[in-house]
Amino acid sequence: MGGGSVPPPPPPKESFARRYKYVWPLLLTVNLAVGGYLFFRTKKKDLDPVVEETAAKSSSVAAPVTVEKTLSSTVVAEPVVIKAREPIPEKQQRELFKWMLEEKRKVNPKNAEEKKRNDEEKAILKQFIGSKTIPTF
Repeated sequence: MGGGSVPPPPPPKESFARRYKYVWPLLLTVNLAVGGYLFFRTKKKDLDPVVEETAAKSSSVAAPVTVEKTLSSTVVAEPVVIKAREPIPEKQQRELFKWMLEEKRKVNPKNAEEKKRNDEEKAILKQFIGSKTIPTF
């Protein structure tokens, strides 16, 4: 009766990572290559608008400004004329300053330093609103 032998337990199953150990380096390399490609492609696209925005901000009100664009393979100078914007009328500026003052009054400061800075900004806005002429920005 009981002369039968018990079969040995099955060997432990290999984990998923060990079963495909030659696939992981390939997967990581492809992932890194795609990530690098996307990173550099978007960085190149974002570079030109930044150059144009900084040139527009630093331009004077009266004269048009020319900006040179550079291409990655060759340097080509294409003059781009940036038109200066018309100044904002004083009436609109006063309305804007009044709105800013209203918004500053709504802010609840968290500490004494923030309250002091907020009061100084409100005082400057009140000076602009009450003055006869408003400085152009």
